[in-house]
Amino acid sequence: MKPVAAGTLRTEVLMGTMITIQVAGRRADAEVDRAFDWFRRVESTCSRFDAGSELMQLARHAGEPVAVSPMLFEALQFAVAVAAETGGAFDPTVGHEMARRGFDREYSTGARLPVTGQERPDDDRPTFRDIEIDAAARTVTLRRPLTLDLGAVAKGLAIDMAARDLAPLRDFAIDAGGDLYLSGHNDAGEPWAVGIRHPRLHDRMIETIRVSGAAVCTSGDYERRGTDGEPHILDPRGDAGSGALASVTVIASNAMLADALATAAFVLGPDDGLRLLEREGVAGVMYSPALERRVTSTFPHA
Repeated sequence: MKPVAAGTLRTEVLMGTMITIQVAGRRADAEVDRAFDWFRRVESTCSRFDAGSELMQLARHAGEPVAVSPMLFEALQFAVAVAAETGGAFDPTVGHEMARRGFDREYSTGARLPVTGQERPDDDRPTFRDIEIDAAARTVTLRRPLTLDLGAVAKGLAIDMAARDLAPLRDFAIDAGGDLYLSGHNDAGEPWAVGIRHPRLHDRMIETIRVSGAAVCTSGDYERRGTDGEPHILDPRGDAGSGALASVTVIASNAMLADALATAAFVLGPDDGLRLLEREGVAGVMYSPALERRVTSTFPHA
């Protein structure tokens, strides 16, 4: 996003990535301050790289119900629901497996994943079914020791909370490391232009769409690689990394949903992934490593 006259544009490094908030056509410093605070609050609650986060504290109490904050409860309840809907293609219990594959450091700061000493051997992996959610009591029980990873949920949650606070401004854009929420119009009075990154050519866009009043999130195999050379998006149901797709972009009403479904569709592959997106009523585009393009019936034209 580029600065606009008489608008507000600010960038900070939070949650391991660059967060940019732009408000078109007016100064809104106080509102933007509050929006950035949501990223700090979600990070302090949901980070797996901070031993003092509420998420990591929960991991130290396996086998007992723990009353958690509304924010953590919402993130975990949503993550478990998506895991169930996708048959485990999306699963928040992959933290230990992610660390084993070399993703044991926070991407931008290099902070190492805290060690709980509770992880089980690799042949005894946990799944989302090991998380018990009690909505009435607002408690979470981890039925066995495990390391939770809310990376595909927490950033979307922060975007959504920030967007809720910025909603009265109408015309704004939030960019959290390529995960977006676009509201209203840009300074030219047009819907926001979103470039979808080319999965094989660095700093190139493969297509551009116009979006307003929606979130846009992308999962791709080009972002990070583990020590075994596999992408950072792994299939929680088996040993192999996902290889049938190079990128998946999802447009949804909120960023938490778009982020989680982009991850799940990437793991499921072109056929099952496309069916998932159609079933959930979101728009999406997929590219294979050979750049074969598949879209949902509702994906917007350029």
